[in-house]
Parts: sequence; structure tokens; C-alpha cells
Amino acid sequence: MNATTQARLNELDGVLDAQQPTADLAGELFAIVDVIERQPALRRALTDPSTAERGLSALVEALFGGKVSKAAQTVLIEAAKLRWGSTGGLADAIERQAVRALLSAAQETGRLDEVEDELFRFGRVVAGDPALRSALADRTTDLAARRQLVAELLAGKARPETVELAQRAVAARRRTYDLTVADYLKIAAALRARQIAHVVVARPLTAEQTDRLRAALSKQLGRDLTLQVTIDPNVLGGVRVSVGDEVIEGTVSKRLTDAERQIS
Repeated sequence: MNATTQARLNELDGVLDAQQPTADLAGELFAIVDVIERQPALRRALTDPSTAERGLSALVEALFGGKVSKAAQTVLIEAAKLRWGSTGGLADAIERQAVRALLSAAQETGRLDEVEDELFRFGRVVAGDPALRSALADRTTDLAARRQLVAELLAGKARPETVELAQRAVAARRRTYDLTVADYLKIAAALRARQIAHVVVARPLTAEQTDRLRAALSKQLGRDLTLQVTIDPNVLGGVRVSVGDEVIEGTVSKRLTDAERQIS
């Protein structure tokens, strides 16, 4: 992502944050994305550089007035003003704000940790099941049917916010389901100004072990971290952590490799 696009996203983040994000607002923004995706003419009108700001406001009011809140209309208008260089860029930007609104609402009610964990775990389930991954990516199957499959898989097992995000990710705005879920998780981490640490261990960690590891890594790296833990029985003890481009190895296999290197 280039610096110009990031600056526009940051500006739009501020617009959303000023609207007091709620789950209802998230739903409205998701609905707006769906309308934009279905109507090419509307996408072109909203992204046409020749459309004046007053014209944008009138267009949004005519199409969405009385159907979505003023807050949702404001986000759409401000997003369209920023000009994204492509019709798809506008939809992506609004989808991001819908995700941020839903995660912000979860954070407000103290459920963000659980939603993050559930979404991460479901993403790993999909990544580890080729048949399921293929089914969710099959664009010859109706999108609604694929989203319904996700709802059925998560029924009674996850919070509503998790189910909503897991279903939205089926559209794969980031090329694949896995990448889209990863993008959502980055947004969640950013809401708390935390960076994501990918942790690989041989056996599941207890809640106490997870908390101790998070505290130790945060202290070592000098910043707050969100842990995403993956179980890999092939890891010979210890833990492998990656934070961005930084990798921390504490596994037996790594120590053996280092020892072999020293005596070779």
C-alpha cells in the first residue's frame, strides 16, 4: 500500500471514529458496499472526479436518505471525496470502515479479545481444510450460499461479530479468504495500537502461559502485542515468534541447528 492510500485511509478512519461506531453502523456500511458492488453505474458516479462535492452529497441523499443513518451517509460521502483511483478502491475503503465499526463496537463491550481469537481460529480452520477453502472460494456458487455455509459452521460456536466478519470475508476483498481475515485481524490490532505476534508452539498454551508470553514479548520488543497462536506438533519444544519481519526462535530444533552450525 502506498503512502497516499494509507493517508486517505487514516483520514477516513477519523471520519468513522467521529460517528461513534456501532454494530448498526457497521451493518449499514456493509449494506452500502453491497449496493455499490451490484451497481456499476453508481460506482462510476461516486468515483467520477468531475462530480462536485455538492453533487456527491445530493446523490448519496437521493439513494440512501431514509435507508441508512446520517452517520453512514457521512462516511460514504467523505470516502467518495477522497478519490481512490478506482471504483473498487471506494468499496474497499468503506468495507474497511464497516469492519472497524464492528470491531470498535466489540471493543466497547469488552469482547474484542474473544472476537479476535474466534476469527483467527476459524481462519486457521479454513486454511487447514482444502475442501472448505475451495468451497468458500468457488465463485460459481452464489455468494449468499457460501456465506450461509460459514454461518452454519459457526452456529452456537462464536459471537455475532465473529460470524458477521467470517461471512463478509467470503467475498475475499484481499484476493483470498485467508488474506481477508488476516486484514481484519490487523485492523483489530490497530484499534488497540498493538502489533500482531504470530506464535507457533507444539502444544496449546494455557491462559496464564499466554498472558506471560505476551508480557515477556511486549517487554522485549518495547511495544504492546496481540498474540495469534498456532499449534504445530512438528515444533520440537519451545516457541517460534514472528512480529512483522522480526523472527524470534526459541525451539529445540533451532537450538540444535545452531549447535550443528557451531561445530561444522
